[in-house]
Amino acid sequence: MNRQCVSELTASLINGSTTSVSLVETCLQRMEEHQKLGAFLEIDQQGALTTAAEIDRRRLENEPLSPLAGIPVAVKDNINIKGRVTTCASSMLENFVSPYDAHVIEQLKRVGVVLIGKTNMDEFAMGSSTEYSAFKKTLNPVDQTRVPGGSSGGSTAAVAAGLVPLAIGSSTGGSIRQPAAFCGVVGVKPTYGRVSRYGLVAYGSSLDQIGPVANDVDGAALLLEAIAGHDSRDSTSAHRPVDLIPNDNRCDPRAMKIGIPKAWLTSDVQAEILEATMRLITDFEKAGAEIVEIELPNSAYAIPAYYLVATAEASSNLARFDGVRYALRHEDDLNLKDMYVKTRTAGFGTEVKRRILLGTYCLSSGYYEGYYLNAQRVRTKIAEDYVAAFQKVDAILAPTTPTTAFAFGEKTTDPVSMYLNDIFTVTANLAGFPAMSVPAGFDKKSLPIGLQFMAAPFQEARMFEVAKTAETLIKAWT
Repeated sequence: MNRQCVSELTASLINGSTTSVSLVETCLQRMEEHQKLGAFLEIDQQGALTTAAEIDRRRLENEPLSPLAGIPVAVKDNINIKGRVTTCASSMLENFVSPYDAHVIEQLKRVGVVLIGKTNMDEFAMGSSTEYSAFKKTLNPVDQTRVPGGSSGGSTAAVAAGLVPLAIGSSTGGSIRQPAAFCGVVGVKPTYGRVSRYGLVAYGSSLDQIGPVANDVDGAALLLEAIAGHDSRDSTSAHRPVDLIPNDNRCDPRAMKIGIPKAWLTSDVQAEILEATMRLITDFEKAGAEIVEIELPNSAYAIPAYYLVATAEASSNLARFDGVRYALRHEDDLNLKDMYVKTRTAGFGTEVKRRILLGTYCLSSGYYEGYYLNAQRVRTKIAEDYVAAFQKVDAILAPTTPTTAFAFGEKTTDPVSMYLNDIFTVTANLAGFPAMSVPAGFDKKSLPIGLQFMAAPFQEARMFEVAKTAETLIKAWT
């Protein structure tokens, strides 16, 4: 199994040419062969084989099964699976065993997928390169001298290397789309509220969203439909119909209006990414789509707004890791304050500490209004720009990232440069609408290029239709 699409694997399972156990064994073998990639923090070999054997038994007995039944899926290690370690790639949670399943895990178990392991990530999802894991770094399978992106770098690398056909990631400011672009796979950030956050270790609660990673648009849509749906345990979970599979009859470019934020297409973007964007725009236009220039004036302020909102929420959310209730505890001191300080100093890495300090500062007395509240006002303005744009177009097309994958160590000494890599992705999280990255060829160094599509809230089905059409157009490039 080397980067097969889910539709091909499902067909093989149904016609009996393969079994779920065989698929899992192939995945496990490839994981063993490609340990150097560092994609996984934990592999549940026995549990995966047991689940696969049960699905094979049910299929032989002609039980009705989901299209995803028996398909191996990897899960980012900030999502709780009962009885398995959930570390968030942090020393703070190194030995924490989850006592419950996240909602998405309940959904995946319900449809019969095989949960094969937990993937590496930037610590507590704070990073854009998976260099901030406390345990290992993940390599980009396309070029192992390059980062896979982050924070869902383990999930995207696992799919890109053919270790698994599907994976689950999470996005706070681009942590699915950016690594998907760097690794050359499909990654989706759903509408805020489309997928329950119950069981996701929180980073920025008003921004976080769980989403799929796959080899093609159809696979991503199938996985998203499996994990979506209302959950009463998450007060932000939406009561909306879950009908996300693209309708092939609507994948007609002549019925599509594609918005282009021309202000984003500047010389600051890598030349090959600009060329790929313009080529796809031209192809859409030739195929009959209407191309509409749109204005998103407040997106220029997205990075500062995002890093104020996200760090403020991180400061609040990570306060629970204090050594008192669970996880790491520094036992040497009877003094409570010293125990707090030593536990958090030992448990958190440099980037997590940086973001906690930034967030605490902007929430502090005398700065709350000037920083946090103003960032929320900018966030509202950004959302209003998109609401206006989506009244004119079905989807927006733009680069996913300003560059292709960068080298290890290139940006770790310059946090601002690292943060700017999210310049095209953070707006979707701030405004709460769905967005996805699709592979769009390679640059001169043979590094993957990703282009993203964005749609109005809860319009994932339409976004998938436009992206699937783009996928077809892009395939004709080679």
